Amino acid sequence: MSKQSGIRLQDITLRNQQTIGSAVSISGFGYWNGQDIEVEFRPAEENSGIVFVRSDLPGNPRIPALVENRVEVPRRTNLIHRGHSVEMVEHVLAALFALKIDNCEVHVTGAEMPGMDGSSLAFVEAIQTAGTVNQEAFRSLLVVSDALRVGNEEAWVQARPTKKPRLKFKYKLDYGSGSIIGRETLEAVLTTSYFIEQLASARTFILEEEATWLQSQGLGKRVTHQDLIVFGEEGPIDNELRFEDECVRHKSLDLIGDLSLAGCDIYGKVHAFRSGHRLNADLVKQLLHENQVIQSDEKRHRLTA
Repeated sequence: MSKQSGIRLQDITLRNQQTIGSAVSISGFGYWNGQDIEVEFRPAEENSGIVFVRSDLPGNPRIPALVENRVEVPRRTNLIHRGHSVEMVEHVLAALFALKIDNCEVHVTGAEMPGMDGSSLAFVEAIQTAGTVNQEAFRSLLVVSDALRVGNEEAWVQARPTKKPRLKFKYKLDYGSGSIIGRETLEAVLTTSYFIEQLASARTFILEEEATWLQSQGLGKRVTHQDLIVFGEEGPIDNELRFEDECVRHKSLDLIGDLSLAGCDIYGKVHAFRSGHRLNADLVKQLLHENQVIQSDEKRHRLTA
């Protein structure tokens, strides 16, 4: 491991993996396809990771939540494995990652996750209801050892080493001075409590002209101004912001959901500028390619990298 990381292998303590304590369900409808769907979180064995299970399809096909299974679709994170897909999974994944649920089967009755109120709040509340259970195996860890960056001058995301055992993030949102959304910046250390209190309830947002165009294409027909934030010329239409900077908080939530596709914890500093799901996933791919993932030796706490 590079000395640039500032973290020595012998100074790292891996945490135990966790799953949920019991099964818990939540239901709603997909923003894009408008179809009703039920999501059931179920406990899973250690080292199994986060796996979506299409219970509506023959054979209950399984789709691991890993960046290698991501497919490029505008405005959301979709996964496909052996011809079967799940869609708009980023809000579910952000909740699981931030609450340190490492192993979980997410059984779904359709492809697209329910939009709920446009945030991760309903998923967080469901997971909290289920509770958490420690498992014997240790959670693997990626420590950023060298600076790397993906994107261009218009939009980018980068990762740098940290001297402390944590994931720190910074997101710069920039819609320009002429936009009602404008510019917002958020910087914080990701902890479970911070996510629950400051990010989980931050909702998806869209400009009115974008929403009108999408609905003209037959998408989002069931979505109303109460299901997410639609910005008109004067601000949110028939809705109110939960935070003054709710937009950058939601982009940070999306970033966390996409980072979870690494399939392990991450120690480093992640800085994003106008980044979206594609660039976030590109960063994860580069991180996995250029850094070693630290694991324990079976169930003994002897680290290997």
